[in-house]
Amino acid sequence: MAYTRVFTGPKPKLQMPKGACDTHIHFYDDRYQTLPNTPTPPAVGVPEYEQVMDWLGIERVIVVQANAYGDDNRLVMDSTAALGHDKARAVVVVKPGVTDAELDRLTKGGARGLRVMNLLGGTLKLTVAEEMAARIKPFNWSMLLQLNGRELPEHEAMIKRLPVKIIIDHVGKFIDPVSVDHPSFRCLLRLIDTGNVWVKLAGWYETSLDGKPNYEDVGALARALVKHAPERMIWATNFPHAQADKFGYPDESKLLDLLLDWAPNEADRKKIFVDNPAELYGF
Repeated sequence: MAYTRVFTGPKPKLQMPKGACDTHIHFYDDRYQTLPNTPTPPAVGVPEYEQVMDWLGIERVIVVQANAYGDDNRLVMDSTAALGHDKARAVVVVKPGVTDAELDRLTKGGARGLRVMNLLGGTLKLTVAEEMAARIKPFNWSMLLQLNGRELPEHEAMIKRLPVKIIIDHVGKFIDPVSVDHPSFRCLLRLIDTGNVWVKLAGWYETSLDGKPNYEDVGALARALVKHAPERMIWATNFPHAQADKFGYPDESKLLDLLLDWAPNEADRKKIFVDNPAELYGF
């Protein structure tokens, strides 16, 4: 099964700054075995994503290991190489027991992060976060955490102990969205204030109950996060929207234009699109 969407339509109103980075995309390829009970959309690769880059004005990208492939990083690493090490980095999944030689090999291939997915389908859970943070620290990798943001308070102390840079996925991924005064959102702000935690503005359509066009329940959280610490925000398309069959396929151009509201200051948008990803992923 092949990916057939054609990227046509109006360009976004938001003009991307030079060096803009999309910090979360996935690739899928029918030649690789997938795990059961994980989202597995039609095959989609570098040529299709390069259309998105051209459409939105993206120059750099972080290819994230899809849950469907567990700790088989061949596709994510091959795709990173195909995109070019001048503009692409990878976030991979490796299990406890991985050798330093393998971590070094992945680093040389462009890997700069480890994915921990504390939801259904994730290969690594928070139970191994401290162990794995110690393993990746010598390689200067960050750790990408996806969890139900409502559970942040129960993990706050552990996250603060992690000795690597931490990225909280999907605007905190509060299931269901909370208010800006909710204890779990206040916890997220405290984590940001440690100076070691970033938040990814991406995938908000997966948790929003308000839905299109403005996803206002999650938008209120995004707006508050940007106001609180624009230097700790990054952005992503979440292409190719692995659960689009559940949530509906979004228009990437319209999603991007929401940043004109959430981050109205051009200097803040440069931090979000360019400076912060460059710091995290070594561009």
